[in-house]
Amino acid sequence: MTPLNPIDIVRLKGLAVANTEDASLWRWFSLLLQDSRIRWRLAHGNWLVSIDHRHMATEASFDEAIRAAKARFDRPGSL
Repeated sequence: MTPLNPIDIVRLKGLAVANTEDASLWRWFSLLLQDSRIRWRLAHGNWLVSIDHRHMATEASFDEAIRAAKARFDRPGSL
């Protein structure tokens, strides 16, 4: 087996962090969905996301909209 070079190690660490962040995001999403607290819709080419009937994000892609909504939701005093 060939030893990993430093660039490969950094890349693997980055992938591990991204996987952890994605798992956390989609757990958060599924809990809100289970409790009927999150809603989304596509309007005029943008995804609108609301949590607890409050608009949280408008983005061009669903993934970006969910991530933006979570970032805003996580800010102190957001709800």
